[in-house]
Formats: sequence, structure tokens, C-alpha cells
Amino acid sequence: MNRPSDFEAWRTNLQRRVFLRNSAYGIGSLALAGLLDPELFARRARAGDPDAGRPEDHWRGVIRPTHLPVKAKRVIHLCMAGGPSQFESLDYKPRLQALDGQPFPESFTRGQQLAQLQNKALIARGPFCGFRKHGASGQEISDLFPNIASLADKIAIVRSMTTEQINHDPAHAFMNSGSIIKGRPSMGSWLLYGLGAETDDLPGFIVLTSAGATGQQPVSARQWSAGFLPSKFQGIQFQSKGDAVHYISNPPGVDLDAQRGSVAEINRLNATLAADRLDPEIQTRIAQYELAFRMQASVPELTDFASEPRSVLDAYGVANPGDGSFASNCLMARRLAERGVRMIQLYHRAWDHHGDIARGMTLASREVDQPCAALVKDLEQRGMLDDTLVIWGGEFGRTPMGQGTGRDHHILGFSLWMAGGGIKGGVTYGATDELGYKAVEDVVPVRDLHATILALCGIDHERLSYKFQGLDVRLTGVVPARVVKEILA
Repeated sequence: MNRPSDFEAWRTNLQRRVFLRNSAYGIGSLALAGLLDPELFARRARAGDPDAGRPEDHWRGVIRPTHLPVKAKRVIHLCMAGGPSQFESLDYKPRLQALDGQPFPESFTRGQQLAQLQNKALIARGPFCGFRKHGASGQEISDLFPNIASLADKIAIVRSMTTEQINHDPAHAFMNSGSIIKGRPSMGSWLLYGLGAETDDLPGFIVLTSAGATGQQPVSARQWSAGFLPSKFQGIQFQSKGDAVHYISNPPGVDLDAQRGSVAEINRLNATLAADRLDPEIQTRIAQYELAFRMQASVPELTDFASEPRSVLDAYGVANPGDGSFASNCLMARRLAERGVRMIQLYHRAWDHHGDIARGMTLASREVDQPCAALVKDLEQRGMLDDTLVIWGGEFGRTPMGQGTGRDHHILGFSLWMAGGGIKGGVTYGATDELGYKAVEDVVPVRDLHATILALCGIDHERLSYKFQGLDVRLTGVVPARVVKEILA
């Protein structure tokens, strides 16, 4: 029989293993105790413990304290999937309107990347709708968006956005993760990893989707992926119609006590496995079982709009709560924000107008204009706009040249607007050239947008990273990025 050369070291190591194994059981038991008796942690809170009342699986973020003053506690990203035309929304070009139907000047496009218009005759297409100045700031906004126009003095319009990807899926990926490489974390996952969330009963990153009448470009789930971050940081897609989460209710014959016992036993087995190997996904599995159990109580209350007065439903344009519409999702976004969700993304698939743009964009703008404005006003009325960052825009813009009766994809200049959460209202930042082909003044690449979002949430983008394949990977990558301070309050 082989005896250990250092008996005391062997015994110490054995005791350490036993301690770790038993500790895992103890942590699982403590979490279960919190589920069985919420007052257990409430008593600690009354005793002055700052982390009291939190379940053991509550993630508090790696950025503690924050690098910068926190202006935005949460982000609501209104994703206009498909790429809305800036020429019929936020970037009025009188010169383009005057050139409508005539050959587009070759000097603008020579040697430039186009999507489906490559090697085609390029004909200028002016806006089919009018623009007006709104508010004391005089911001020019399309007549298709009268309700958003009423926010003119509350929003910052950025007219000089640029991106690097000209097709939908990689452009969405770039807008979300700063990269087209699969397996990179989305910005919502980065925020959740860096800061945690203020909710214990819901995921910290939630996604809702809706479909418009036209231009329904598909959106893949990789857009809210956690990538190489632990999977607990990925976005969770809630269903816009019916049950928000599949299988949230207990199956027939299974009561609450049986479900609680099942979760406890599964977590005990997972804790046994976690004690024997270092795998963060096992801890994620334990945390997600516990979160799922708490969601069985929180989600039905979240999705029950009975407490919302008719005046609020009418303000958003909600005909039937939970009907899968963008309007209903906007109201859900406010309810999620109230409950401490860190990142909320609403994808409205309605903006890929290669043809019949006059009809398609008229319908799409009608679907989003009222609820977007209602969301901002509702947040303001509830005292939440000051610390909620709202972003509206697509993955790219559209060409100033026509594509039949529509417009092609465009990456060299497009527009978005932002409100709340440390944003200066009533400002227009950046500009494209006289025909709207290219951003030429105060250009804002997607990486600068990411740096700005992180800064508003209290994070220095250069100091939030994760070791992956030997590299310290960041949302903003290795290319220099800057915070757009000119639009900050």
C-alpha cells in the first residue's frame, strides 16, 4: 500500500474536499430555505445586512463599484429590425428630394460597397413624405412619426451612425455584440455580467419580438446570446402572445409542494456534481432552476395587465393586452423596467423595404409611433425616464438611391434616437452629406454607441473584459472607441 509522503498535507487536503462538498450542500439548502421562508432574509435586512433579502444565486456583477457615475440603471432597446429608412424618418434631405428620379451622381458611389444595387443603374429617390420642425429645439422629424415628433425636446437624434455589415443577420450581430464572429456576447449580456440586475424573480435580460404587416426580416436568437460568457447572462426571449414563458405552469397533478421538492432534489444532485468539478455551467444550472421556480409566481403577475387603467392601454394603443403587438410589448417593457430587469430589447420585424416602401413604411411607422412615444412619456410620468436609457433604431439604414419602388441596405450613414438615462434632449448630432449617402460630420461607429451605452450605465468600456482564448475580450473590441459626450446631459 502506498502511503502519502506528507500525511498532514494529505489529511488537510482531504478535509478541504469534504468541506467544499458539504458547503455545496449547505448553499443549496440555504437557497431552498429562502424559498420556503422569505422572512429568513427579510430578518437579515432588518438587521442591517446590505445583501439581505437576496437569494444566494443573485448575481451582483463584476463592476463593484462602478467606474463612472450611473446615469442609466436599465436600457430599453427598441430594435427596428430590417433597417428603417432615415430619409423617411430622421434625416431630411431637400437636395435628394430635388434630384428624385434622376441619375445618382457617380462621384458619391465610385468604388463603394453596395448590397443588391451593385452594378445597377443608380437613380436618386427622394422622401415620399414631408418633414417638419418640432419643439423648442426645432428638430426635423418625418410626418410619419407625429407622436415621436412630440418628444423632440426629450430626444437626441444621431444622424451619423455607421456600421460595417451590409446584410441583416451579421449587421444585427455587429449592432449587438460589436462583432460578426459567432459566440460573442451581446451587449445585454455584457451589461448583466458587469452590473447584475435589480430583480431576483425575473431574468436580468429579456427579449420580446413582434411582426409588422410587411418587411418581416427574421431575427436569430444569437442576437441575445451570452457567447463565451456563462449562459446565465444570455437574454431570455419571452413570448409576446399567450404564456410569456413556455411551461411556466405546473403540469396536471403536480402541486407547488411537489414542484418545490423536485427543484430541491435536482439542485442537491447538481451541488454534488459541482463539488467534484469546477464548471461554472453547473452553478448556472442550479441558479436557473431556482430562478425558474421563483418565476412561476412572478411571471403570471407580470403578464396580468388587469391593473393597468384603460387610459394607459389607450395611450400605448393596446387593443388586447398580450396580443403579440409591438404596442403590447412596449407596455410590457415598462412593467419589466419597473421590476428591475437590466436590459430589455423589443424587436419589431417590419422595416426591410426593398419595394413598395411608401406602403410598407407607412404601415410600420403607424405600428410603432404611438407606443414608442407612450413608453417614453409613461416612464417620465413615473419618475423612471431619468435613469432609463431608451434607444430607437435599426441595424443599418437605406440607400438614397431607389431599388424599384423601395430602397436597398446602407451602412455608410443612418439615424437613430435616444432618450432618458443621461441623454441630452433636443439635440441633433452628426450629419450626412447633402444627398445622405455618407456620414461626414461627427461620425458615430457602432463601437462608439456601445462605449456610450456602457458609460451611461457606469462602465468604462476599456475596463470591462472577459478572458477568452488567452485574450481580454471587450464589447468595443480592440479598435479605439469613444464616448459621444456631446449628447450626454
